[in-house]
Order: sequence, then structure tokens, then C-alpha cells
Amino acid sequence: MNTLVYYPYDSPLGTILLVSYDQDLILIKFGTIQENEKEITAWAEKHSLPTSLTEAIEPLQETIYQLDQYFNGERKTFSIPYKFYGTPFQQKVWQALAEVEYGKTCSYLDIAHHIDSPKAVRAVGGANNKNPISIIVPCHRVIGKNGKLVGYGGGLDKKEYLLALEKAEA
Repeated sequence: MNTLVYYPYDSPLGTILLVSYDQDLILIKFGTIQENEKEITAWAEKHSLPTSLTEAIEPLQETIYQLDQYFNGERKTFSIPYKFYGTPFQQKVWQALAEVEYGKTCSYLDIAHHIDSPKAVRAVGGANNKNPISIIVPCHRVIGKNGKLVGYGGGLDKKEYLLALEKAEA
């Protein structure tokens, strides 16, 4: 397959672009294709992936179904195929993020300890910021050591919404 497949998912947070390659979810971006196309193609090129984009629902149907359940408070974990594209360190951080339980939060320091790199708190923050599959891989569950909400690629309002959704349902 020499194209990336995307689908604009209409969520309570606005349009979320779901991008797949070879049946795996590889990227989630907040906003429309028009707002994100250049960034997606640059990201794909950086990771030696196809840069052409085709809109289709088919490989993303299960992702959409599970996101619907999540936003309706009916799903706490995701079971869809996804693949990470990033450095080995980033992938280690993202794998640790995937293990943070629904309705719980942790700090960047907690993640650094979890991956046996206790001095790499800033690097963990950088990797968290580059998480390509937000929501599914819950980087929104990582907060500052002081308990404050810090940084979220989609904006702090989206992070607050996701944390409130999970707290209400936990």
C-alpha cells in the first residue's frame, strides 16, 4: 500500500483526523485535513512512509467505533492495532503511557522512573509531546509533579475534557 488513509472523526472535542497505514492506526491530529495536511505529509516523510493521503473509513472503522464508546463513557481501554513511528526512547515512553490506567494520572517523573530513566524527565516530556496517537495512547493522563495540568498538543481545554470524562466514569 503506498498511501496513508485518513478519516475525519467528529468528536466532542471537534474534528479529529485518524490516519492509518497498512491497517494500523499511526497518527491522530486535532483539526481538519486542510489544517493538518502539510504537517502529516512532513511527518510521514520523516518516517519514510507514503506521503499521499486518501480519505476512507474502511481501515479506521473499529477505531471510530471504540472512540464512540470511549466518548460515551462505555470504554476504558482500546484494542485496536496501532504502530509507533519514533525513536527507541520515544517508543519506550509511549509504551509506558499506554499502561497508565483510565481515570488515573501520573507525572512525567513517574514515567521517567517507569522506563528506568529517572533523570530523563525533560526528555519524557518531549516524547509525551510527540505522542502520535493521543487519546488511544493516553498522554492526557500525565500531569505536572505538583498536580497541575501542563501541556497538551490539542490544548489544555481538551486535556481537561478528557480527564473530566474519565473521572466522571471511573
